Amino acid sequence: METKTLEITSFKQKIKQPLTKSKITVLQINLGKKCNLACHHCHVEASPKRTEELTPEICDQLIELIAKFPQIKTVDLTGGAPELNYGFKTLVETARKHQKEIIVRSNLTIYFEQGYQNIPEFCAKNEVRIIASLPCYLEDNVDQMRGKGVYHNSIKALQLLNNLGYGINPKLNLDLVYNPKLPINENFSLTPNQVKLEQDYQKFLEQHFKIKFNRLLTITNLPIGRTKFYLEKQGLINPYLQFLESNFNPQTLDNLMCKNELSIDYLGNIYDCDFNQMENLPSKLENGEKLTVSNLLEIGNLDVIKNIQTAPYCYGCTAGSGSSCGGALT
Repeated sequence: METKTLEITSFKQKIKQPLTKSKITVLQINLGKKCNLACHHCHVEASPKRTEELTPEICDQLIELIAKFPQIKTVDLTGGAPELNYGFKTLVETARKHQKEIIVRSNLTIYFEQGYQNIPEFCAKNEVRIIASLPCYLEDNVDQMRGKGVYHNSIKALQLLNNLGYGINPKLNLDLVYNPKLPINENFSLTPNQVKLEQDYQKFLEQHFKIKFNRLLTITNLPIGRTKFYLEKQGLINPYLQFLESNFNPQTLDNLMCKNELSIDYLGNIYDCDFNQMENLPSKLENGEKLTVSNLLEIGNLDVIKNIQTAPYCYGCTAGSGSSCGGALT
């Protein structure tokens, strides 16, 4: 069967002007690729077999960065399972000391791994905002995407967090993340309405497990990492990109997470967002030099990036109601 070639408009051409940075207020730090799970939709391609993680040298630079710039309001830790990688507790305590909002993006199941059972108490003590992956409120869908038994452990973890006050105490925020299932044909769909789906999650989890949480964040599967490999294997990568482009919503542009954040990898390299990090599309200075934590400290200024690096997968963040690490944008 002949494969049809679909034209995708470049994102820069679509928006007709450069996408520019705002004042930096968020550091999102990817601590490494080590994870106790290997989810089918993982754009980081993390797994128990991966060994890449933060080094003591880069951790020290990040501590200096957090301490040096009062404009940083949020330190957002991700991975892999961030809790599993070097520097996790140190960076949480550093951010707490300097009165930053701390976000940890957790897969929940890490709490039952040997040596990590104290993580929920540690997070509560430091008033960490936990953003937890629960791509559906139904067991079969979660286990299909993330592995057998993950749903059961996730429910146990959420109940444990509730017992510590998460989702109840105003200082202990617990948010859940919805990801759609990967498509099996060209019958694509956007993420559901975030407000309505949040109500469905709340009703189901309360009725069946007495679980409470604060917010649901809906995140589109961007065609990078394992999602990209899957779409390419199914011959769906171009049709999916065209679908996302056809649903481009210019009203999302002002709220894109890449505008006010720096995404930092475990080697100290800087990107405009986590997705660019995974596609190795680094942030650059106006002279074309790649940006690192080291030269940021040397320059003494976080706001040195003028234009954001864009790619076709940016349509994933700007389709429909938009998508970001903080959920829908409009």
